[in-house]
Amino acid sequence: MTSERKKTKSFAAFGSVVALGAAAVAAAVLVAATASDPLDALRAFFLTPLGSRWFLGNTLDSAALLTVAALGIVIAFRAGTFNLGGEGQIYAGGLAASVVLLSYPNANGTIVLCAAALAGALTGGILAGTSGLLKARFGVDELISSFLVSSAVGPIADYLISGPLRDSANNLLATARFAPDRLLPRILEPSTLSISVVFALILIAAVALVLDRTALGFRIRVAGSSPKFAAFAGIDPTKYWTPAFSLSGALHGLAGFFAVAGTYGLCHRGFSGGIGWGAIAVALIGRNSPIALIPAALAYAWLETGSETAMLSSELSFETASLVQAAVFLLVTARFSGWNLSRVRAFLRRNR
Repeated sequence: MTSERKKTKSFAAFGSVVALGAAAVAAAVLVAATASDPLDALRAFFLTPLGSRWFLGNTLDSAALLTVAALGIVIAFRAGTFNLGGEGQIYAGGLAASVVLLSYPNANGTIVLCAAALAGALTGGILAGTSGLLKARFGVDELISSFLVSSAVGPIADYLISGPLRDSANNLLATARFAPDRLLPRILEPSTLSISVVFALILIAAVALVLDRTALGFRIRVAGSSPKFAAFAGIDPTKYWTPAFSLSGALHGLAGFFAVAGTYGLCHRGFSGGIGWGAIAVALIGRNSPIALIPAALAYAWLETGSETAMLSSELSFETASLVQAAVFLLVTARFSGWNLSRVRAFLRRNR
């Protein structure tokens, strides 16, 4: 590794550490300043998400779903595009997976789970791939097309869940619960954490390997980072838009499958619950690096859980919790340049 690349990595690491530290301080100040009982609010915000199997498992489960969806954002971004329709792709993918899980009652549960995962991935991939194809063939802006397709899918999924697929035996706007052999095994019960966290780690390793260690990944990165240079080198950037978008959507669809088969055990209306938007924040926090998505997703999930527990246990207002999240995201996504790192090193040398 050259000295320049080492400097770049050290600058990025320095920026991440400073940003996370500043975000934690900002969160502590805002929570303490607005809560009726500051110490109780700080305890609920920072420690409760890690204080029991229930909260810890739920935090890890949320992080796993965010990681899988954020991987889709990273792949699209590396190819020079941006997938803004993740929310709808997760919703539609989870719904398609649910239809499979509710079908074929006499089939082997493991086979049905695999088929459901494939159905979710295909559904998300087709929805996203449409936007990639429109961009490659007709120059349609993928931000607009992916968002519009996602917005159109939502009401259709709502109708299906509330109508034809709804379980009339209960009062929920949801399908019937899946059979026990069609659920992903749970970890850290009674939390919602399932073995989806294992698959999330496997997917991270696979995507990192392809993007950073293969010729295909190199071409995708070059095409995405510098289309003019790629064209000069004989690489057509447009060839990678549709495959990258399709794979991005497939990962969002898989996140939907993990949510219905692992977290909830059924498909209820609006189950995606902002996972798609959260995945964009996680990808930004992780600087679009597959490996960095792990701490980014954990930080995001911890922040969400901390906000919820602080609101429930210490009368922290919803507006304050939202302000804390916004401040943390602003600081975490800030970039600190190498000039700052050089100033810090010079200061330390002068004061030894």
